[in-house]
Amino acid sequence: MPSAARIRVWDLPVRLFHWLLVATVLIAFLSSEEESALAPWHVPAGWIAAILLVFRIVWGFVGGEHARFADFLKPSQIAHHITGLFSGKAERSIGHNALGGIAILALLGTVAGIIYTGATMRGDAEGGLHETLANLLLGLIALHVIAVVAMSLLTKDDLIRAFITGTKRADLHPGVEDARAPAPLALPVAAIAIAGAAYGATTIDPVAFTPGAHADAGEGGGGSEHGEDD
Repeated sequence: MPSAARIRVWDLPVRLFHWLLVATVLIAFLSSEEESALAPWHVPAGWIAAILLVFRIVWGFVGGEHARFADFLKPSQIAHHITGLFSGKAERSIGHNALGGIAILALLGTVAGIIYTGATMRGDAEGGLHETLANLLLGLIALHVIAVVAMSLLTKDDLIRAFITGTKRADLHPGVEDARAPAPLALPVAAIAIAGAAYGATTIDPVAFTPGAHADAGEGGGGSEHGEDD
């Protein structure tokens, strides 16, 4: 029996970003305790997350159709989407739905806050805010996963698979065509942004990507010793 026709939705770079950020945040959380075997990777994980965040911001303007902020940041549709959920008529969305767009902003904003407080940490006050934001991120991630699973079940549209393969079933989205590809210069622009972010990280913290370097240097080195992601 032939498989159902599928349409392209998510470009490869935005999918790589998504799963790399998942891995990076996971490493940051697992390495947050000093006794963790992964502790030497905590700060590098934070700086890698910062580079990924810079990429995502740039890709939100030059990436594929549904990766662009303009495609899913539509506040006027939020009320309609919520009404549909409460009425039991959850609508399928080819890209991120209206609430999903808000969730993405919340997740990216929280990650940015975690990175900033880690990079500028000087004392207990900053450390407390850093930890609070990390816990907030855990809560947002939990809500995100629950929402993705719920919408997948309600709409019969496998959202997790879509972010792995980049495609969705065409029969569930009649009349929808393959997503527009990224802008012609998208990849070069993104590469420059990534290189610039990496350079900026090493300018702020010369050993940003050296596992364990901050522990070896001891405490009290200011922001260059605390660029962690969580």
